Amino acid sequence: MVKKKLGGGMNAFEALNKIVSEPHYLFHFLVFFSYFVVRSSATQVLSPQLSLRFLRREIQAVLGFAVLAAVKLVKEETWEGFIADTIFYAKLFLIAISLVLDYHLALWYTVLFSVIYLLAQQPVFEELGDVNKLTPLQLETLLTEGHTSRYWLVEFRAQCSSTCIRTSRCFPELSVTYSNKNLSFGSVDLGLFPNAAERFGISLSGGMNQLPTYILFENATEVARFPEWGFEAKAPYPPLTKGRIVRHFELDRLLLEYVNGK
Repeated sequence: MVKKKLGGGMNAFEALNKIVSEPHYLFHFLVFFSYFVVRSSATQVLSPQLSLRFLRREIQAVLGFAVLAAVKLVKEETWEGFIADTIFYAKLFLIAISLVLDYHLALWYTVLFSVIYLLAQQPVFEELGDVNKLTPLQLETLLTEGHTSRYWLVEFRAQCSSTCIRTSRCFPELSVTYSNKNLSFGSVDLGLFPNAAERFGISLSGGMNQLPTYILFENATEVARFPEWGFEAKAPYPPLTKGRIVRHFELDRLLLEYVNGK
């Protein structure tokens, strides 16, 4: 049930390949693995009483992490979101337990994780489904041509946005279910074409909190968007799920209209 909720899982080979080939995962794996080397060295220095006390703290940290990871496994809709949260919790617990051992070690891990954050972002979901990757000019052309589909649901995103990374699986999977001759799905990367943001009324300020933005066009006219007009970039981003997108744009109704009109 959980695998289905998260949109399918990865087998052991795929997971190992991700760790080796993606710098984001490889660097985190190496940092986490280094703890065992440090821990082994610390065992030779600490007294038996301190070692036992520290072991108890480690067990508490592992149990706490396991509980949080289990909760996220149930609540998160995508693997990207689940992985991002579990890595974040693992970093917090590693720094906390390192602080018990030596605050210099905790500071060192904090610096390492900050460097990884700057150098290697979490990879996005790579499959496109039935989504058309578009430039702003291509989108304008498609919307103005009369022979294209009646509706276009377009996702405006940027790979530097953590929210876009976490939800990168949602839009392609929705396109597989709802794409038809009446409704097409497109995606515009505002990281590559930032000037298009103003054209479509999307603010890139405030840490890109308006990304991703979804706009539904009917015959070249905007009829709905998410987040809606007036959303403040400094406000908390509304929870984004496939169900919310389906309800907001009434994709089930559009699909029924297409099926009944055939």
